Amino acid sequence: MERNDTSTTDFILLGLFPGFQHVSLLVYLILLVYLIALTGNSVLIFLIWVDFHLHTPMYFLLSQLSLIDLVYISSSVPKMVINYSLGKNSISRIGCGVQMFFCLTLGGAECLLLTLMSYDRFVAICNPLRYPIIMSPKVCFLMAVVSWAGGALNSLIQTIYTMHFPVCGLREINHFFCEMPAILKLSCEDTSDYEMVVCVVSIVFILIPFSLIMASYIRIFLTVLRMNSPEGRKKALATCSSHLTVVSFYLGPGIVVYMTPGSSHTPALDQALSIFYTILTPMLNPLIYCLRNKEVAEALRKVLGKSHRSK
Repeated sequence: MERNDTSTTDFILLGLFPGFQHVSLLVYLILLVYLIALTGNSVLIFLIWVDFHLHTPMYFLLSQLSLIDLVYISSSVPKMVINYSLGKNSISRIGCGVQMFFCLTLGGAECLLLTLMSYDRFVAICNPLRYPIIMSPKVCFLMAVVSWAGGALNSLIQTIYTMHFPVCGLREINHFFCEMPAILKLSCEDTSDYEMVVCVVSIVFILIPFSLIMASYIRIFLTVLRMNSPEGRKKALATCSSHLTVVSFYLGPGIVVYMTPGSSHTPALDQALSIFYTILTPMLNPLIYCLRNKEVAEALRKVLGKSHRSK
């Protein structure tokens, strides 16, 4: 990678696993994952929009999740692929701050949204008679607004504070995008107090949501076990297991990266874990919900059937 023609204030992104021999193969695989995520999430948003059977609170929240994933993966992968293709690895300080802001906004919004989606399933299964009242269109809209606004507000504060630290020596970020823990490692000031603040914020955005989600699903599973209808039990378990799979892939790695001291894990581990929640999860979400959800699969069949008949 070339390092010429870079400003003294620019950062150098060392990219995916520096020193790895087959980086080109890895980049092409991630580009393939990106295209699958782009297609899958776009299709899911389209299906939810055109099929009136999917105009329900659960699918509205799912469309918001797909939109978040669509922007989330687009905030890091295109820049990484372009840098690799052009043989450049620099990013301006402003560009780095903007990328960090978007990543933190979307990451925080997804944490909040996954929690609200678990509440939606809790009400639907444990209190079905009051579900239309509790999960009204106004409430669903407010849930989406709270997710996006909460993520953006936290991100704005975190980004400004992280970027104000002075950087000494080499401005090399041992990562493929400007992630906050990787930036903090470049500071020539003691960031231990701020890392404690990050840990507290992570409790609010990761640990508490994870705890609420698990509490919701414990109640859901207890309710499902008492169901008389085998078909209803099967449908409830299929929907909830899809959500739990997404939560595990997303929040698990996030807990390690943001809630443990940076010195306790290597940059390679940070990169591997961040690939899960920034790249793999946005690709897996639409696949998990489509493959394990009969209503989405039926909507896709109808759209494909109409397309086939029109030819």
